[in-house]
Amino acid sequence: MRTLLEYTGFFLAFVSAGFLIAATWTDCWMENADDSLEVSTKCRGLWWECVTNVFDGIRTCDEYDSIYAEHPMKLVATRGLMITADILAGFGFIIFLLGLDCVKFLTDESDVKLKICYVAGITLLIGGVPGIIGSVWYAIDVYVERSTLVIHNVFLGIQYKFGWSCWLGMIGSLGCFLCGGILVLCHYLFKGKQRFFYQMKMDMAEIIFLQGKPTCAREALRQNLIPIPELKPPRCMQWIQ
Repeated sequence: MRTLLEYTGFFLAFVSAGFLIAATWTDCWMENADDSLEVSTKCRGLWWECVTNVFDGIRTCDEYDSIYAEHPMKLVATRGLMITADILAGFGFIIFLLGLDCVKFLTDESDVKLKICYVAGITLLIGGVPGIIGSVWYAIDVYVERSTLVIHNVFLGIQYKFGWSCWLGMIGSLGCFLCGGILVLCHYLFKGKQRFFYQMKMDMAEIIFLQGKPTCAREALRQNLIPIPELKPPRCMQWIQ
């Protein structure tokens, strides 16, 4: 059960962080909703806007002014929120990697691994907050702007709707929430069991040490051997039975 949840969380963390980063650095947060001539498709991102000719597929992009120039509040705020979400989701994924049982970079103690995964889960949960705020706020602003123009019968030549980059941001943020929830849940589900098995291992090592087998005790601790009834005891412990 723990292994299944662990690798499910790993997949979600990887996909979610990837979606957030892709959303931030792609150019289709807004796309044209109507184009009566249907000769081109227009997309606007957080950093540039692009026009693609539907006949020959030629794509031209124009970058916005310098980041120090004056930009709409919607654009500046969304940039900041999405970059923050990218950093937190990336850190959460890296921390989660260190907490996987198959990664031997840190100590193999299961209780320590659980705590690392718990920290990764909290980081991913926090990272999902600016991501969902930025993407949903941007989408709502685009929808309200378009609806206002329609209600007042104002036609500026082109109208926009939120595009697939915005959807990536929403999905990535929801994935961070789901993955973070799984990791936090795992911490509380398995914390008591890991403490129980860890205490059993320490008690057995102490018995071996007191019986004059300190080398065997160190070996058992190093190999993370837990002498429970279902498992065959280590070879150096068989003399106790």
